[in-house]
Parts: sequence; structure tokens; C-alpha cells
Amino acid sequence: MAEQETHRSIELARDGDLHFVATNRRGGTLAIGSGEDADFTPVELLLAALAACGAIDLESVTAKRAPFSSFAARADGHKIRDEQGNRMVDLAVTLDVAFPEGEDGDRARAVLERTVRQVEERLCTVGRTVHVGDPVRYRLGDLGRQPEDLTAR
Repeated sequence: MAEQETHRSIELARDGDLHFVATNRRGGTLAIGSGEDADFTPVELLLAALAACGAIDLESVTAKRAPFSSFAARADGHKIRDEQGNRMVDLAVTLDVAFPEGEDGDRARAVLERTVRQVEERLCTVGRTVHVGDPVRYRLGDLGRQPEDLTAR
């Protein structure tokens, strides 16, 4: 698979004390804060990403049979600090969905449990990444380097 097809990125800009704006390649923006205002914190964004990823995957499969007649989801977990550092534990996503009465709704309900298992075991990119794990490396760009570091290249 070509790197261009698999690569994802966002840009993050500071727009105030402990406040940032993320921008995706399509021009969408999202305000991110430290919890001092109504904007989402990074941990809340992780929870939102887990719930939304699972919801999108679930709907992508079940909507081929019937649309949701109702939908709600909740993601939660515990933010802890231990010998491994700060992290989230006991992550869980609860999906409350219903389908209309009738044959199409019955077909969607028939694949619901299997699809939720597939979402957890292989479909949800965000959940799978958290579950399987992959190192995240933080590195400095050119602005964060000392002048002597730049000339050594």
C-alpha cells in the first residue's frame, strides 16, 4: 500500500494559554483545551475517537440492512498515574442502538452482536491501535533545536 494512501496527519496551532486548534487536511478545525473551559481535553478526544470509530464501523455494516432508529454511545475509563506514568485504564465503549421494526430491522439486529465483536477485534482503527499498542515518539522540529544542532546536519 502506498504511503500516501495510509498517511494521516493533523496540524496543531497554539491560540492561547494551554489552548490549541487542530486542523485536518480537509480544513476542519477542533478546539482543544486543558479542561479549564468547555473545549475537549486530549483525554476526552481519545474517548470520543474510540466511541466515534466504533460507531462509524457499526453503522457502516448495519446500515446496509437498516438505519439506526436510535443511537447513543458512551466511552469511559480512568486516568491514572502509576509507576508507568500517566495513562488511561479500563477503557470501554457502550453502544446503545435500535433498529426499526420489520424485516430490514430484523436483519440489522441479526448481525449486531457479531458486528460489535468485529468492531472490537479488527474494524475500529482507534480501538485496535490502543489495544495492540504502538510506540508514540515525540521529537523536536527545527524550531525546537539549538542553532548548533541545525548546523550539524
